Amino acid sequence: MTTIAVTGHMDLVDSSVPLVREALRETLKPYAAGLTGVSCVAEGADALFAEVVLELGGRLVVVLPSRDYRQAKVKPGHAGTFDQLVAAAAEVIVMDHETAGRAAYEDANRALVSRADRLVAVWDGAPPSGKGGGTADTVLAARETGLPVDVVWPEGAARRG
Repeated sequence: MTTIAVTGHMDLVDSSVPLVREALRETLKPYAAGLTGVSCVAEGADALFAEVVLELGGRLVVVLPSRDYRQAKVKPGHAGTFDQLVAAAAEVIVMDHETAGRAAYEDANRALVSRADRLVAVWDGAPPSGKGGGTADTVLAARETGLPVDVVWPEGAARRG
């Protein structure tokens, strides 16, 4: 039994999605027997990770940063995937925040890290933005606690912007 959490970029370009999905599959495959994946199922890396966990027969735990997260932050183009993943989850944890925002994201990331045996980071290696609650912040926090971090950023992957 291995519990693996994810952190990663939401703004993957469309051509990166299959690259990241395959890299996640290869990273998670050795843990498939008894795998529990923990994800906030946000658009991009989080949702891809959750889909791969389920494809491999794993158990999905969803951590929602706030009670209003679905209504306030999930864009229409991601809503169907988000709803399917939440419905497929073995457990859904909602952080004790009414509204989504930096504090909610930071708490959700701490919850991910605290539940995990490993962290998978779909991360281009960019330093923290200074806003808090981002991918780099989560990687640094995990490393500070001694949690093993597997960085997934396949050749050819890119972010929008």
